[in-house]
Amino acid sequence: MRGRFLLLAALFASSLVLEAEPISFSADSVQSSLAKDKERTVLSGKAKVKTGSISITADRIELFGKDFIYLDCSGKVLVIDTDRQIRIETPILYYDRSTKLARAQGPSILQDDKNKLVLKAEWIESDGENEVTLAEVAVRIVKDKLACRAEYALYRRRENSLELSGSPSAYKEGDKYEASRIVVNTETEDIQLQGEVKGSVTDKAKPAADAASPASPPAEVGK
Repeated sequence: MRGRFLLLAALFASSLVLEAEPISFSADSVQSSLAKDKERTVLSGKAKVKTGSISITADRIELFGKDFIYLDCSGKVLVIDTDRQIRIETPILYYDRSTKLARAQGPSILQDDKNKLVLKAEWIESDGENEVTLAEVAVRIVKDKLACRAEYALYRRRENSLELSGSPSAYKEGDKYEASRIVVNTETEDIQLQGEVKGSVTDKAKPAADAASPASPPAEVGK
């Protein structure tokens, strides 16, 4: 019986085509409702969807809407976009195939392999069409020698721009910076501090032992 469901699902999936991207799927169990204007398919157990350069795996995936352009995914969700070199891990994901919008909820990770950047947050919304990512709540970003924290982040991938707000801080090679707003160039790792600024800078010209000694505390910077 399960084999018949999978065969029907494969035949049905092959006919679901948007203007540019086909969609295919597989799972241990497939349930479909084809009522007009209420089309809905639920994939359970090792669920997988492939659309264009994007593959999504999860414990459960529900496809709905006209031409099944909307996906609700839950349970160990993994998104891999081979064209953009983006990877998302999250417990809950909503995905719109028409706009390439992915919205992750819960402890989530977005990994940008092209720019060697990792972003973690409780809520991440990634606009694949415009390559803009919003992140909120307990945001953590790591790139090479740079680490940032904030409550809100706006990552404009095409412009190599990362804007942080909500008690943001940035750490680079032992230096710490805090400001009302921090803007980072993710290509050069240059940091711009805006608003009330403070920070601590280590003297890199001195040996590590001297720099850490009580007689040589880090220089405090503020304005």
